[in-house]
Amino acid sequence: MAELGQQDHIVLGLIARHGPLTPYELKARVEESVEYFWPIPHAQLYRIPPRLAEQGLLREEAEAEGRRRRVFHLTAAGRAELSHWLGDPVAAPPETRDPAQVKLFFADLGQPEDVVALANKQAAEHRRWLELYRKLHAEIDPADSERAVSRGRILQLGIKHERAYVDFWEDLAAHPDDAP
Repeated sequence: MAELGQQDHIVLGLIARHGPLTPYELKARVEESVEYFWPIPHAQLYRIPPRLAEQGLLREEAEAEGRRRRVFHLTAAGRAELSHWLGDPVAAPPETRDPAQVKLFFADLGQPEDVVALANKQAAEHRRWLELYRKLHAEIDPADSERAVSRGRILQLGIKHERAYVDFWEDLAAHPDDAP
């Protein structure tokens, strides 16, 4: 079996959590959950399930009539793979590709006011994300035991992450000439 990537495990996890899903339903589930920290192009969400079905991790059921939607079910092998992945404490290093960090790295080559403008823009952007995560956290339904805990955890991480970014960028905007 080919080595599985993060997107594959996300698909297995979403089907395990929500039950059988079509690729379109997977897209909606991604948009309401992991897209904030692990976006997956929609086209991949139509390619991944059939590939996982070929590997025996999902079972495909096509409607015989009507829209002939393809519904994917988690198999025992898929549940075992998901369990193995979740039980492995090793995770790949984070993939940070932040264009603002690249600009910050080269800021000494630009104009002094450029770093202040960048810092102000980034502080505003991260405040926007911070407020979104706080709003989503406040909207968690404690009765939704399937998702309340995991959703709360990831949103707390996002809130702390964005708070640190806001603090950094605001401090840089206020004190651009201070040596670290």
